[in-house]
Amino acid sequence: MKFEARKNPTSIELHKGDLPASLDFGDCVAVDTETQGLNHNRDRLCLAQLSSGDGVCHLVQFSADGYKAPRLATLMSDPKVTKIFHFARFDVVVLKKYLGVDINSVYCTKIASRLIRTYTDHHGLKHVTKELLKIDLSKEQQSSDWAAEDLSDDQLKYAAMDVLNLHALKERLDIMLTRENRMELAQSCFDFLSTRGQLDAMGWGYMDIFAH
Repeated sequence: MKFEARKNPTSIELHKGDLPASLDFGDCVAVDTETQGLNHNRDRLCLAQLSSGDGVCHLVQFSADGYKAPRLATLMSDPKVTKIFHFARFDVVVLKKYLGVDINSVYCTKIASRLIRTYTDHHGLKHVTKELLKIDLSKEQQSSDWAAEDLSDDQLKYAAMDVLNLHALKERLDIMLTRENRMELAQSCFDFLSTRGQLDAMGWGYMDIFAH
């Protein structure tokens, strides 16, 4: 199946606290999170974004007084569903902390980019999307207040755009990884993400434990 690169979502659905019961993302879902900052111990989870690659983006907004989201948690822990992230190392720690689940069957487009786009040092979502999909992402809302009770239309669109094209990016990156015989290496890196996240959460985030 070839996924279409999209400049805008066809629909943005905002849900409070959890996903609706009837929602089915199939066997592969794009996922991202928005937090108050980048410190796992200080900054809480505010939003989770999901898409099946069909142009529809579902956003789950969390309040500070609870993170009981059983349907989202079940989806995240389902080994039969591939979860596509960009910089999964951060998201798997946040989702485990607040939803209490181990995220498995992970694909990280940032890791894939680093393994195959060795001709550049630019591996942020904006750069990868620009090169591979010819779409220029706006990052204007990246540092906005995601804990606000009422998110603006610009915030909602920004959040949706972060998952809108991850299926298409995975598709393009897989072609490149296969071409250079690095798919198996990439999968090994994806499989290590749970352990990498645990090391981050326990304080070894900036230490290379494999160093001399």
